[in-house]
Amino acid sequence: MGIVHEARKLGLPLMNVVRFKGMPILEQLFLEEKLLRTSSDNWCIVNDGTNTPSIVMGLSGKASELLELGSVLRDEVPVIRRFTGGGTVIVDHGTIFVTLICNKDDVPGVQPYPRSIMSWSGLVYGQVLRGIGDFQLRENDYVFGDCKFGGNAQSITKNRWIHHTSFLWDYEVKNMAYLKLPARAPEYRSARDHSEFICRMKEYLPRSLFVEKTTKALETHFSLQPVNSETIGAVHEGGFVHTSSLLTKQELKDALASSHESIAHSS
Repeated sequence: MGIVHEARKLGLPLMNVVRFKGMPILEQLFLEEKLLRTSSDNWCIVNDGTNTPSIVMGLSGKASELLELGSVLRDEVPVIRRFTGGGTVIVDHGTIFVTLICNKDDVPGVQPYPRSIMSWSGLVYGQVLRGIGDFQLRENDYVFGDCKFGGNAQSITKNRWIHHTSFLWDYEVKNMAYLKLPARAPEYRSARDHSEFICRMKEYLPRSLFVEKTTKALETHFSLQPVNSETIGAVHEGGFVHTSSLLTKQELKDALASSHESIAHSS
């Protein structure tokens, strides 16, 4: 209470904090977009893992270019297109998701552009991970040294923005085989395959400590107000039309067929 009371005295904007454990990633994306577009509050959403391994692509991602579709179809891995930009990730119980939804006027000095939001987020997580590994923001990724552990995406509206991150607390090496090496990759990746490019956060700090330090860092910028995850359902219901979607098996088959056709034409 003392910290929140002090924050209010300092006139910091309010931020609702809601925590989930194992919330399906598509449901989380639905909730995030609705909060971004229909709420006027600032939000921090922490989801500790998602129960079903799933592939999540950015809004403009093309499955034929990003995924090993034969394996994805064979193993019936769900593929989701989210409402934000950014790259492709495979997420599961080893992923920690942290989402920040903010009114642009409540974060002074941050312009409503991806680079400005990324820079600010890098400062926040720099505070969280101070003295732990060699933390850096490199291009659009959070890295220890030159190994990625956090992927980011944003969406920006007239007065609000969302910045959400998938943190690789742990991962299954075999799941990385579903992802192709993207044609557009960060320069620092240097064409490394997934196993050489990413690292596990669990090798650097305890899971609960990371979440605790993240909320502590946000208290520098906001007055935090915990919200019960069970009561947020009312915000989630109603006739809102979501942009995120689960790709159908037919869509994936069509993408695979088109990739075979393009290979045939080019050979």
